[in-house]
Amino acid sequence: MWQDFIHQVNAAFATLAAAVSFAPPWAVTVIVLVAATAVAWIIHAATLALLGRLLGARRPYLRSVLDQTRNPARLGFLLIAMAIALQTAPLGADTRAFLSRLLGLGVICLIGWMALTALRIAANLYLLRFQVGTADNLMARKHVTQVRVLQRVAEVVIVLVTAGFALMTFSEVRQFGVTLFASAGVAGLVAGLAARPLMSNFLAGVQIAIAQPIRIDDAVIVENEWGNVEEITFTYVVLRLWDLRRMVVPISYFIEKPFQNWTRTGGELIGSVMLYVDHTTPVDAVRKKLIEIAAQSKLWNGKVVNLQVTDCKETTIELRALVSADNSGTVSDLRAEVREKLIEFLQREHPHALPRRRNEISEAGAIKTTERPAMPPQDGS
Repeated sequence: MWQDFIHQVNAAFATLAAAVSFAPPWAVTVIVLVAATAVAWIIHAATLALLGRLLGARRPYLRSVLDQTRNPARLGFLLIAMAIALQTAPLGADTRAFLSRLLGLGVICLIGWMALTALRIAANLYLLRFQVGTADNLMARKHVTQVRVLQRVAEVVIVLVTAGFALMTFSEVRQFGVTLFASAGVAGLVAGLAARPLMSNFLAGVQIAIAQPIRIDDAVIVENEWGNVEEITFTYVVLRLWDLRRMVVPISYFIEKPFQNWTRTGGELIGSVMLYVDHTTPVDAVRKKLIEIAAQSKLWNGKVVNLQVTDCKETTIELRALVSADNSGTVSDLRAEVREKLIEFLQREHPHALPRRRNEISEAGAIKTTERPAMPPQDGS
C-alpha cells in the first residue's frame, strides 16, 4: 500500500518536472521541492486532524505525544517528500546522492527526537500520581527513582541506536562494521576494556533502578557526609548536603561500597541527643522534662521519647535522649530543640547538675603517716 502510494507521488513529481522542463534545471528543482513541501504540509495537516479526531480525550498519553511531536513530525514529512521529489529533479547523480543521504540523516534524527519525547511524556504522566513532597513519601520516592533511572538508561539506548542507524547510512562505516565483526576476538577485547567504566555505570544504574538501595530524596551518609539524594543520572548521583553543598558520587559507588541509608524502609527516624552531666543530676526530673518538651513540640510524631543513662565516667554521666520524627529534616530540627531546652532546664532548675571538676585540698599537717614498729636490739649494741 505504502509502496503504491510512494510510486504515485513519485510519478506526480515526474510529471510536474516534465511539464516545467523548459525552465533552467535549478528552477525545475526549486519548483519540484516547493511542490513537495506543499504536499507534505497538506498530508501532515490531514494526518494530524484525523489522529486528533480518533484519539479525542480518551488517550491522554497518545494525545500528549501527538501535540508535543507536531513540529518534528511536520519536518519529517517535509524531508521524506523532498527525498522522493529529488529522484525526479534534474540533478547530477553525485548531488542527488548527497542530498538524499542528508535528508535521510535528518529523518533518522527526527525519529530519535520523537522517541525521546514520547519516553519523557510517558515518564512524566506516570509520575503524576506520586508526590515526593508529602510526609510519608516512601512509595513516591520508590517509583520516582525507578522511573527516572530507567528513563535515563532508555534515553542512552535511543541515542546510541539513532547514532548507529545514522552512521550506517555511510558505506564506509558499514564496511568498517563488517571488518570489526570479522575480527570480533581482538575487537571485543579492546572494546570491553575501553567500555568497562561505561558498562559498569550502566549496569549499576539498572541495579539501582530494580533493587533500589537508594532513592530520590533518601537521607544517606557517604564518605562521612550527610545529605539527601537530589539526582540520579546515568553515570553519577548528586547528594544535597546539609549545608547546601553538592556531592557528586559515581553511581557504581552505591553498588560496590558500603554507605548508610537512613530512609531505606521509611521516612520516619529516631534522633538521639547526648548530654554529659554531673553524677548528682536528678535523672527522673530530666526524663519528665524531656517528655514535656516532646509533647509540646510540633516536630515530634508522638511515637518515641525516652531518656537513659548510657555511660558513667569519672567526672560525668552520659544521658541519651531519644525522640522520633517523620523525616530526616524534621528529626534534625527536633534534636536541636530538645538539646537547647534540656540545657536551659538544667541551667535554670538544677545548675549543680552541670559538669564540674572536683579538687580536694588537704593541709600538710593533716596528712596521715603510718608508724613502723621498732626494730629489736641487736647483740653487742
